[in-house]
Amino acid sequence: EATRLGLDIRFVVTNVAEGTPAWIYETLYCARGQAENLIKLHKSQLRSDRTSCRSALANQMRLVLHTAAYWLMLTVRDAIPTLRNLARAEFTTLRLRLLKVAARITEARHRVRLAFAAACPEADLIAALPAALLRPRI
Repeated sequence: EATRLGLDIRFVVTNVAEGTPAWIYETLYCARGQAENLIKLHKSQLRSDRTSCRSALANQMRLVLHTAAYWLMLTVRDAIPTLRNLARAEFTTLRLRLLKVAARITEARHRVRLAFAAACPEADLIAALPAALLRPRI
């Protein structure tokens, strides 16, 4: 890898016989690093490393619930338009800006209305998210 600071030579030792060195590095090695980043995100921002119950089944259930929360947050982040700065935000930022928001909820027979404060900076995004989540993804 060449940067403005100079060359950053990397060696990857593998027994994969097919593919070019660039393909092995970019597709296999970098994907492994991305998976580690996602595991770190899962642990640090969703507190999934808290398995303090004495029962293994209870700890397993905690991990299942944390994984469901992870997929829910990932789905919400993917539904945010790419032009918004929250489209690349970390989960803690999404939780603070989208989930921990005060609103007045009015339930009618066929709809639920949310009334946000006039100073809520993400009210338009929160209002558009349900429709974005219902759209099919390719």
